[in-house]
This record gives sequence, C-alpha cells and structure tokens, in this order.
Amino acid sequence: MHKLIAPVAGSLMLACSCLSAAQATEIRISWWGGNSRHQATLNAIKLFEEKYPDIKVKAEYAGWEGYLSRLTVQIAGGNEPDVIQTNWNWLPLFSRDGKGFYDLYQQKAVLDLQQYDPQSLSTTTVNGKLNGLPVAVTARSFYYNSKLWQEMGVSYPQSWDELMAAGRAFKAKDEEKYPLVLDYMESLTLVQSWMVQKYNIPAIDESKGKFTYTPQQWQDFFQIYKDLVDNHVFPSMRVLASYGKSNTWEMKPWIQGKWGGVYMWNTNAVMYENNLTAPYNKLELGPFFMLPGAKDAGLFFKPTMMFSIGKTTRHPQEAAKLINFLMNDPQGVKAMGLERGTPLSKAAWDQLKADGLIQEDNITVAGINSSLALPHDIPTSPYFDNPQLVELWRNTIENIDHGKFTVQEAAEHFSRGASRILTKAMR
Repeated sequence: MHKLIAPVAGSLMLACSCLSAAQATEIRISWWGGNSRHQATLNAIKLFEEKYPDIKVKAEYAGWEGYLSRLTVQIAGGNEPDVIQTNWNWLPLFSRDGKGFYDLYQQKAVLDLQQYDPQSLSTTTVNGKLNGLPVAVTARSFYYNSKLWQEMGVSYPQSWDELMAAGRAFKAKDEEKYPLVLDYMESLTLVQSWMVQKYNIPAIDESKGKFTYTPQQWQDFFQIYKDLVDNHVFPSMRVLASYGKSNTWEMKPWIQGKWGGVYMWNTNAVMYENNLTAPYNKLELGPFFMLPGAKDAGLFFKPTMMFSIGKTTRHPQEAAKLINFLMNDPQGVKAMGLERGTPLSKAAWDQLKADGLIQEDNITVAGINSSLALPHDIPTSPYFDNPQLVELWRNTIENIDHGKFTVQEAAEHFSRGASRILTKAMR
C-alpha cells in the first residue's frame, strides 16, 4: 500500500510544481547601459522574482549603440518589451499624442507615484497620460582622470582658453594622450553650451518651430568644434573610428588611462570610472567654466531616462510591479544604487542617503549638485536631442574631421538638414 502511495504523492507534488511554473506570468524588460548597470539591474530582477514568484522576468540589455533602432522596429511590429528603459527625447518620436506608451496613471494602485513631485512627472506626461516614470535628472559635467593629469603636469582648466591650452600641453608631451574623449553626442552638447554662453539664446524657438541661429552663428557653432579638435582637446571622429565601433568607455586608450576625462552625464560617470584600470582608476569632478560675460551656463538638463510600459503589453499590472520594485521598493533601491543616477523617488533618496551612498563627494551626486548651482535658465528643447538631428551632427563633424567639409560648408549643410528635420518633427 505504501509503495503505491509514495509514487502518487510524488506525482502530485510534481504536478503542482509544474502547474505553478505554468501559471507564472513572464514579462520582458529592456535597457541600455554599461556592465555595472547591467549587473545591478540583473541582481534587482532576481530579488523581484523572489518576492513575486508568480512573475518571471526576461532581461534584454545592451549598450547605447543600436538600442533605439531595435526598439523602433519592436514598437513598429507591436513586439516591444513590457517594461522599457526610455529616453526623454523619444516622446516626440513615439508618443506625440500620449498614446505611444501605456498610461502609467492607470496603475496608481501599484505604482507609488506619491514619491515623485508633480513637476518631475509633468516632464514625462503627454496629453494627460504618464508615458514614463522619470528615474533621475541629469546634466553633463567634466570628470577627469586625476592620475593622468598629475603625470602630464597640467591643472584642470578654469576657462575655455585653458581647456584649449591643456590640449596643446597634452600633445606636446604625448600625442596619443588627450585631456578628454568625447563621442559625437558629448561634443554636440559641449558646443551647445559654448553657443548659449556666447549668445544667450536657445538653439530652437519651439513657438515658431525654427532654429534661432543666423548663418554666421552656425559657422561659429562648427568653428568652436574644429578649434577644440585642432587644439587636441579630444580625439576627432577619424581617430575614434580607428578603435572600432565600440563605446568610448570600452576603448583601450580609455581603459588604460590615456584619455584624461569625459564631458558626461553625471549618471554615467561611474560607468566610465568602473572601466578604468589601476593606477588610472579614479575620476574627479572638474570645474565648469563660462565665457566672460555669459549669463547662462548652457547646460542640458533633462530626465536621465524613464521606465515606460509598452502600449501592447498584456501584463500592465505585473510590469508596473517591476517598475515600482526597481524605483521604490527597499530591496530594489538597494540593488540599483546610483547606477541610473541620484533618484527622484523620495523613498529611494532617503534610503540611499541613510545607507551612505548619497554623499557630497560621490561623483554622481557632486556632478548634479554642481550643475544645479550654475545659472541654467535657458532650457534645451527636447527636439535638439532628436536622434536624426544628432545623427546629422555626427555625419557633419565626420566630414570636417576627414577634410571633406570646411567650417562654412559644414554650417550650410547642417543648417539646411536640421531645419528640415525640425519642421518634420514638429509638424
């Protein structure tokens, strides 16, 4: 009798186990970032699955390059992930009417939106629909490899002229070493800061749907880029191309400490620091400088990123639970740390501060605090961050760096193309 019961009991247990596994809901989450962000998010997902054993999470992650293209294809095919790490400037691309993503206000019972001030939520709300939960606010700052600068015998620049001089000093000692490394997105925002400081106007007048620059100002726009490259402040696009198509933080000269710093979002500074090898494995926040008489620093403030829910999701409640866990739950907050910046969530801020992660000397925290202390009344339009516009900038500076465009030709080419892109985007 007992011999008959034991197998039956075992079969029942196995059946229950299989039934439980079959009942588990699977959702997908996608994000971009570096290795440290990947590991932190994977650890948080593991903790989430332990807390919610009825939900399984499939992670889809990669670097920045190609992420938007892949997401665009997924959205067009109605196959986007349930939870998506999204960029603020993608709202005009995917959700002009607010219907491109699931309305997070529909999950108020799951999402603890009380942890966010109304102003921060308004930046990601389109036509009354909350298209994404903003993770943090960010701006770019200078972060320097202290060991390399000491070896080069150069002090951190306190002005644009000193930045140019630093480039010449690095070149005089070693042509392979540069004060900074900037990819095309960083160089665009650095040039834009200089333009705002010089002319005290935004690049785009959204009320008129036009760029504000004159032909001469467009030439200034590209002349300052060329001056920075010619003075050896950072490698040209031609030089960067010689290291392949990898991200700058993955290139050998960065890892080995031959490039002296970045002009980077405060949220990404740790990612760059984590890829450095000893003894060049320490980044320091450098001073931000302004042109004499400038009234505004020309900083680009924006939500670092958002967590959105795909509009085609079949599991909005489970997706909302995952977002809330990553952003507000003590376990998720601890696992994520500062990998996506200093959090806007009040609960997350208080927890990380109590845990000692939010400190004044932390480069992520120090960077955003330094930026907030600078005059930044002239906002940057999200249309300035349009991917097509950024790609046009990349193409144009590549032509400058390869000697195919003069500054004047670059200015004319870019201004024509940029105007067409803006008109189409705002139509």
